[in-house]
Amino acid sequence: MKPSRFVYHAPMELEQVLELLSEYGDEAKVLAGGQSLMPMLNFRLISPAHLIDINRVSELGGYSLSDSGLNIGALARQRELELSPEVELAYPVLHEGLTNVAHVQIRNRGTICGSLAHADSAAELPAIMVALDAVMNVRSKKARRTIPAEEFFTFHMTSALNSDELLVSVELPRMGANTVGVFDEITRRKGDFALVGAAVLGTWGSDGKISDCRIVCSGVAPTPLRLREAERYVSGTDLSQEVLVGVQQLVTESLEPTEDIHTSAQYRKKVTGVIIRRGLARLADQRSTTHV
Repeated sequence: MKPSRFVYHAPMELEQVLELLSEYGDEAKVLAGGQSLMPMLNFRLISPAHLIDINRVSELGGYSLSDSGLNIGALARQRELELSPEVELAYPVLHEGLTNVAHVQIRNRGTICGSLAHADSAAELPAIMVALDAVMNVRSKKARRTIPAEEFFTFHMTSALNSDELLVSVELPRMGANTVGVFDEITRRKGDFALVGAAVLGTWGSDGKISDCRIVCSGVAPTPLRLREAERYVSGTDLSQEVLVGVQQLVTESLEPTEDIHTSAQYRKKVTGVIIRRGLARLADQRSTTHV
C-alpha cells in the first residue's frame, strides 16, 4: 500500500520545525528514523496532512557522554549508541536493550527519541528510560519543558507530548559505580515484538546487599510498568536463591498483565516472573565487578 497524500516539509533549523508544529499541530507528523512511522503511513493507520522531516536539522543529531550523564539528541540513531564502547560501559542496560531492538537494519535508521515518542508499551527503550530515571527535553514554539520518563508514557502509543511539541533530547543520569543493570525479553523469534521485557537495576551497598532496586517491565501493561512491590522485596537482601525464588513467586501471583492475540495473560504472568528472577540473578553474578 501507499500513504495518502501529504505536504512534505524539510526544515533546516529547529526553530522552523517548531514553527511548523505550531502551525499544523494535530495535522502533522514528525519524520526522524521513520521505522515505525512509514509502515503506519503505508497501511494508512494514520493519514497526516503534513510530514515534517527533521533529518536536515544538524543540531538535533548525536549524543554526548559526560561525568553527569548521557544526553541523546533527537536524531541519534540506535545503532550509533549500540556500537559505542563508552556507552556500553557506562550504561550496560541500555546497550543490552538496544541489541534487542528489531534488527540491525532497523537500528541503523531508527532513533532513540523516535522510539520514545512512539511510546509503544512493548518496546525496549521506554522501560529502560523509566528504570534509569531519564528526563525528556521537550520544545515548542513558545516554551520548553522537561518530563520525567515515568510521566512521559501515558498509554499505549501515547505520550505526554502535545501536538505542537518536539522531543529534542533525552537525558540519562550517570549510573553509580556500584550500580549494575540488565535487560532481557521474551520473543517468538529474534527481532519480533517482545511478549514481555524487563529492565532490572540494582545498587550494591558496602554490606554486600542491594540498597536500591529498579524493576520495569515492557509488554505487560499500556505503559512501562514499574514493579515497586518486587523492588521492596529484594532491597536490603543479598539476592540469595531463596530471595530470587520468592520474588518470582511474588511477581507471578500479583501481576495482572494485558492479554492480546499474541499470548495470554497467564503466560505473561509466568514468563515475567522468570525473566525478573533471571535478571536479578545476573545482578548477583555481576556483584564482583563493582567496587563494593
